[in-house]
Amino acid sequence: MIGLADIEAARARIGDQILDTPCLEARVLSQITGAQVFVKFENLQFTASFKERGALNKLTTLTHSERARGVAAMSAGNHAQGVAFHARRLGIPALIVMPCATAALTKIENTRAHGAEVVLFGESLAEALTHATALADARGMTLIHPYDDPLVIAGQGTVALEMLAAQPDLDIVVVPIGGGGLMSGMAIALRALKPGIEIIGVQVASHPAMRAAMTGEPLPETGPTIADGIAVKHPGKLTQAIIAETVDEVLLVPEWAIEKAVAHFLNVEKTVAEGAGAAALACLLAHPARFEGRKVGLVLSGGNIDARLLASVLMRELVREKRIVTTRIPLADRPGLLARVTSAIADAGANIIEVQHQRNWLALSANEATVDVVFEARDAAHADDVLATLRARGFQPSVL
Repeated sequence: MIGLADIEAARARIGDQILDTPCLEARVLSQITGAQVFVKFENLQFTASFKERGALNKLTTLTHSERARGVAAMSAGNHAQGVAFHARRLGIPALIVMPCATAALTKIENTRAHGAEVVLFGESLAEALTHATALADARGMTLIHPYDDPLVIAGQGTVALEMLAAQPDLDIVVVPIGGGGLMSGMAIALRALKPGIEIIGVQVASHPAMRAAMTGEPLPETGPTIADGIAVKHPGKLTQAIIAETVDEVLLVPEWAIEKAVAHFLNVEKTVAEGAGAAALACLLAHPARFEGRKVGLVLSGGNIDARLLASVLMRELVREKRIVTTRIPLADRPGLLARVTSAIADAGANIIEVQHQRNWLALSANEATVDVVFEARDAAHADDVLATLRARGFQPSVL
């Protein structure tokens, strides 16, 4: 059984090699969510994730002969980078198996850059784990499981020690759950140091494996998610037992909340969060009444997100906020009407980004046309004013 002493021992082993990341009040996020929000910025670790903690704690306990034979790990990205980075620092060979379908390109390349041998195998984390285990057995390597390992769990629990040292008056702590290593370690420490604190886990609605295991609910069909770091189909056996005993509730969040949380972290806090890393904030956005008026600590667990995906998330959030609007306007095919449309939008103070004028669609009659206009507005109210101006001038815009 893992206890507070194991987590404190982990802190003693890794403390001078891991950043004690800040846990700061986020005033604007507090205004948005209705809670008093404090964020633990684990994306500021060297590999941009809390995963370094558990990986390093495990690596530091290896014998000389185990270090010489090397280590193997399975991961979609953050555990891979944590193992690879600290293994190279300590002179330990590292082999990382990453699933072909879900590992982000940026995480694959970063893992290779840290000096590990990377093997891409399987469509899921479960398949990658089976392959990693086989390779570790064949080569005599020590397997470092991403979450179902007492030393890894103890290392992740050091996050809670730092959070309570920085903010001892927290009412609730909200933590993302994938396999459950971070949640397990933190929950053990939190329960020991502050028994009355409320501990909430978060899973993305398309991958609620831990919640389903705890409640007996059937697992839904898994779908796509940008929270790949917590898209785990099978929770750990050790972590499941710990979480069932120590965690008050596991809440689910929809994909829109994950995207909005990623955007808020960048736009408000000026920091980068990956989908899984933003899950705790997404929980407050999706369940505001649950946290209103409470002093809530969130773990921003990682910041490794592909640049293209981040750009897509930010653009989608602008569309949700109606700061970028695409409108389709039917027109008679006569000279000057397109100019009247663009003039109306300009007179309303919006910026036109793109115009597509169609007159050859067979669905239109020969004397009809349609124009799709993408414009930028200051906010939703301004976007509504632009559309109202178009209607006042005789057009019939519809928002796409």
